[in-house]
Amino acid sequence: MFNKIMVPIDLAHRDRMGAAMTVAADLSKLYGVQVCYVGATTPTPSSLAHTPQEYGAKLDEFAKQEGAAHGHDVTSHTIISHDPTADLDHDLVKAVDEVGADLVVMATHVPNIGDRIWPSNGGRLATHTKASVFLVRADATKE
Repeated sequence: MFNKIMVPIDLAHRDRMGAAMTVAADLSKLYGVQVCYVGATTPTPSSLAHTPQEYGAKLDEFAKQEGAAHGHDVTSHTIISHDPTADLDHDLVKAVDEVGADLVVMATHVPNIGDRIWPSNGGRLATHTKASVFLVRADATKE
């Protein structure tokens, strides 16, 4: 059914993405497909990495840890953006094609008033790519 799963990752908030990681790993094993973890960084130093190459190495290590923990095939893809906050939607749409994903699994939040003004990243992907988009709430695994 699916050929490749893309999972956008915010390495600064990976502790809040457990439910989406679990869903992506389960779907990867179910369909026998690879998961590509995608993260965005700036060309300038940040709190996560001094260079885009250092960020890419951290993202790759994260992907390998997820693959080892859940037993699925993984890759990583680094987006270098001058303003990830402003350009993230566009960059994620572009990344879907770059990595060849036909399913995007991503963490989301409980909707709030701001979502009536600014569209969600998941909504943008659903309307601007051919990929299916699976949004997973952070508390989806809680009882």
